[in-house]
Amino acid sequence: MQDADLKKLLQEAKTIAVVGFSPQAHKPSFFVAKYLQSQGYRILPINPALNGLPSGLMGEVGYADLATAVEKTGLTIDIVDVFRRAEHTPGVLKEAMGVKAKAIWLQQGISNDDVGLRGKAAGMQVVMDRCIKTDHQRLMHL
Repeated sequence: MQDADLKKLLQEAKTIAVVGFSPQAHKPSFFVAKYLQSQGYRILPINPALNGLPSGLMGEVGYADLATAVEKTGLTIDIVDVFRRAEHTPGVLKEAMGVKAKAIWLQQGISNDDVGLRGKAAGMQVVMDRCIKTDHQRLMHL
């Protein structure tokens, strides 16, 4: 994905679901979510162990999966930001497609060619092996 496309995606997004979210402040999924929340995005923490529990992010509770998050909040998910190993990403893509998410973003170090092909075929924007926080800082604060 080109920088202009990434920037447009980040500018248009309002709600970001963070799959594989950890409430531990030293974990990358937590500090990335906290940063994105500080930039005005609505964050939906996704982790089955946190379903209905406070996430550690101001005002947010955790959700077991994407469908539950959409059902409980009534929100549309713009970006599904994934902090799961590559072998788990096909299931995340299936969930993302099920809630009609606009984009799936596999964090730095995570890629899955099949997910990329299937996501694009379904009309989703697909970003792989990139940190959303790093790209946001680079593209939105020029």
